[in-house]
Amino acid sequence: MIDAATAPWAALILRVALGVLFIAHGLLKLLVFKPSGAYGYFKSLGLPGSLAYFSMAAEILGGTALVVGFMPRYVALALIPLILGTIVTVHGKNGWVFSNKDGGWEYPAFWAVALFVQFLLGDGAWAFFASPHWF
Repeated sequence: MIDAATAPWAALILRVALGVLFIAHGLLKLLVFKPSGAYGYFKSLGLPGSLAYFSMAAEILGGTALVVGFMPRYVALALIPLILGTIVTVHGKNGWVFSNKDGGWEYPAFWAVALFVQFLLGDGAWAFFASPHWF
């Protein structure tokens, strides 16, 4: 049974935690690795280097949208392919444990599940701009 009194707060906590993680990952690429470094890393993976710019923007803007509560249900859903892409392109071949060299796939997989849970839970408390209910 869902506790209607605490569920909105649980969704808020999950939403903010997911958002902060995305912002941190985006800022890592932007401020530490720099756009040129992220571009080169994506190229070294055999991906288009320009995908690094998309990744940084999606992580920073998507994370910010989650934190402030701008259509968080659908932002969470939209970020799932980004995380699944990291499993396919980077972490999947490194095994299960994220402490393996170059990180395994269990952390991004859990992150994708948490994003889907956020989608199912809804916006949560203190959403700045609630998601429309399309289904």
